[in-house]
Amino acid sequence: MSGILEIRSGTKLTMAFDVPMGQEPEFTYVCTFSKALDESAFLISIPMKEGKPLPLDENRKLLIRYGKGENTMILAGYADDIVKEGLRRYWKIRRVTEQRQFFKRKDERLKVALGIKYIQDTWPVNYDGIIEKEEGMSLDISAGGLALYLNRHFEVGEICEVTLPNIGTAAEGQGREVVSVVCWNREAPKGSLYRNICGLQFRYADESEREHVQTYIAYVKKKYRL
Repeated sequence: MSGILEIRSGTKLTMAFDVPMGQEPEFTYVCTFSKALDESAFLISIPMKEGKPLPLDENRKLLIRYGKGENTMILAGYADDIVKEGLRRYWKIRRVTEQRQFFKRKDERLKVALGIKYIQDTWPVNYDGIIEKEEGMSLDISAGGLALYLNRHFEVGEICEVTLPNIGTAAEGQGREVVSVVCWNREAPKGSLYRNICGLQFRYADESEREHVQTYIAYVKKKYRL
């Protein structure tokens, strides 16, 4: 796991049962975040729908949604216990290493293979005192983020910096470094040149950073006639 969840106590959540990739889950249950227990577990109030509590089922994978707009995030986990604190009862949720976004993207996603470099400032330095970047390949990219083939395994929630490559000599195609957060991570298909695929969401310091990347993505689309 990537650390204890930083969600405020009392935050309203919506919940759904997991569905196959490509289908939209129905977030019809409501609950409240109570507190994190450790890096792998947290408490929520018993989910309700139309005033009725949901029976606990340890075998069904749950999706718990929080945040708004582009910051909407989905936690995946299983309810493995009912915890009583005072007069209140809570579900103990055991997290799994997955985090997905189901909001409709406003940024067009391009299917294109670009050589992407990535780095974390926590990696060890080499003999020259430099942290060396590793190389991957994009599966798709938008101004909101990208899917990346890579050989390293990242945990959901980890932060890294990606370097977008130069495309030609035009100013619009000049590569940029973008801070990103890992949203999901899974093994690459058999036969791939890389071991894993991860989803990265770009985190911008201000709107001008987003605009620069949007210009870059538009140039990639034009350059490769996508």
